[in-house]
Amino acid sequence: MTGLALLGLVMLIVMIGAIFIGFPISFTLLFLALSFGYLGLGATVFDLAYFQVIGLMKEELLAAVPLFIFMGFVTEQAGLMERLFRAFRDLLAPVRGALFAVVILTATVFAMATGIVGAAVTVLGIMASPIMIKTGYDARLAAGAITAGGTLGILIPPSVMLIVMGPVLGVSVADLYAAALGPGFLLASLYLAYLMGRSFFNPSLGPPVPKEERVHSASTVIKEVVIGVVPLAGLIAATLGSILGGLATPTEAAGFGAFGALLLAIAYGKLSYASLRRAVLSATATSSMVLLLAVTSNVFGAVFSRLGTAGWITDSLLALPVPPTGMLLLVVILIFLLGWPFEWPAIVLVFLPIFYPVVAALKFDLVWFGALVAVVLQTAFLSPPVAMSAYYLKQVVKEWSLATIYKGMFEFMMLQVVAIVLLMMFPPIATYFPDLLREMAAGEKVEKIDDSMNRLEDYEMKDSFEPEAEN
Repeated sequence: MTGLALLGLVMLIVMIGAIFIGFPISFTLLFLALSFGYLGLGATVFDLAYFQVIGLMKEELLAAVPLFIFMGFVTEQAGLMERLFRAFRDLLAPVRGALFAVVILTATVFAMATGIVGAAVTVLGIMASPIMIKTGYDARLAAGAITAGGTLGILIPPSVMLIVMGPVLGVSVADLYAAALGPGFLLASLYLAYLMGRSFFNPSLGPPVPKEERVHSASTVIKEVVIGVVPLAGLIAATLGSILGGLATPTEAAGFGAFGALLLAIAYGKLSYASLRRAVLSATATSSMVLLLAVTSNVFGAVFSRLGTAGWITDSLLALPVPPTGMLLLVVILIFLLGWPFEWPAIVLVFLPIFYPVVAALKFDLVWFGALVAVVLQTAFLSPPVAMSAYYLKQVVKEWSLATIYKGMFEFMMLQVVAIVLLMMFPPIATYFPDLLREMAAGEKVEKIDDSMNRLEDYEMKDSFEPEAEN
């Protein structure tokens, strides 16, 4: 190891220690990058930082971040999640474990309209916990369902995390979105199967909705489902469908989604100045946090690489006498452990650039690896002692102790581990859909080329026969 590489390693260790103590992540990254960079590179570090900031400002893809975040906060402020919840509750009321299913279905659909974990867990807690407590649902399972369902927003598109991860891994965000759908729906299915199975064999854990709480008119139920589900589903289909179909870039689709969310809020009569102001302020605060961290981590990563530490870590890991699968498992475990003290932006922007060259050198599919990392980071949201989802839920449901919430989350963390194992054993869970979309796009290009060639041949044949016709 060279002296500069050792300096970079010390910088990384100091950064981890400072963040553990409680220093703000963004300012810590910038201060350490400039300080250690000046020691190792001299005044060149300031030029390096300048070009990194300018380069990031030119990244058009990052414009989708505030737009998707704004879309999520508008749908939350407009009460679209409450309508969705009521629609599923009225439809599934007579079923055992109905409220469990309602929570997971609502969370899954809403995750496709917003990538904000805190908002989803909070709103689900406010809506679902009162009727769950009143109906006698098991507190541990109820808390686990709400926290696990709420975290789907970090995984299922339009996840903001995947937008940030795409440029880091050097892969298409559309491919990452397509790859995340399989694991996202797999997790939602595992949650549903577990909850409904437990409720079926032990009805006391999740009884049907009481008759006095049900809507007994079939026409009213159908109307509520149509009004609560169809418009939001249409917005999701238009936003995600345009990205996956190659009709729009993520930034263009995010702009359309934000505009569509505003139209839905107006249509539902929920768009007031106060709600719009809250959505704008919340989106601005969240976007500023993510983008500032993107800038500072970009500078930190550039200095870290220039010092040679990133290359040294990659070479050292590849030199270990470990098979490729074992090395991948080691990287996954390290990312999971980092998910305890760090938020996802720090992991994706600071630590992922350190690990992904190892994965790329071992010839693993980076799109599949991105989906795997997303599932692992979602698991970190459910893993004590940090587990931010527990604190989001505790703020709005005072009746459940933190210990109860933790116990419920632990059961779902085991389902997360099952999903991670399945994803590692069967990569097509993530890769099938993006491969299919690429094949379809390639087929369309071939058809267009064939059509152009046929037209050219027809033109040449017509041109060749014209002189004979004149004679």
